[in-house]
Amino acid sequence: MSLDAPAARSREGARFRFGIVAACFNAALVDALLARVEDGLRSAGVRPDRLQVVRVPGSHEVPWAAQALAASGRFDCVIGLGLLIAGETNHHELVGESVSHALQQVALNTQIPVINGVMVVDSLAQGRARCVGRINRGAEFAAAALTMADLRRQLAR
Repeated sequence: MSLDAPAARSREGARFRFGIVAACFNAALVDALLARVEDGLRSAGVRPDRLQVVRVPGSHEVPWAAQALAASGRFDCVIGLGLLIAGETNHHELVGESVSHALQQVALNTQIPVINGVMVVDSLAQGRARCVGRINRGAEFAAAALTMADLRRQLAR
């Protein structure tokens, strides 16, 4: 991901409902990422009762739960969160690519926007920088979700 994120636009989110799927693998960092997403949504006026968080074992399970949330028809946007850190093999890349494609299919099949917040990083330091450090990907994912929920409503008219 680029470090040149678009400028945040103020969005009123009180009328939207969001489903969030968060992986339990790399729990401390994913929990911090989830907290940043929730903070971003709450700061836009989204009430806690309009958020549903579902936990899954790992990033590979995120698309299945995202599909279930999107297909329910209760959400304006679904956000998938996870963190895949490079190890001795390229497994993290394979899972990341598979998850990315699957989340896009969920969005296209259900017509509910899905934000891909499953990050693939080369090191623990990169993961920390994006989940708890200076690169606030959680705020970026929240802003993207607000934008897409708004766009979904606009295009449905």
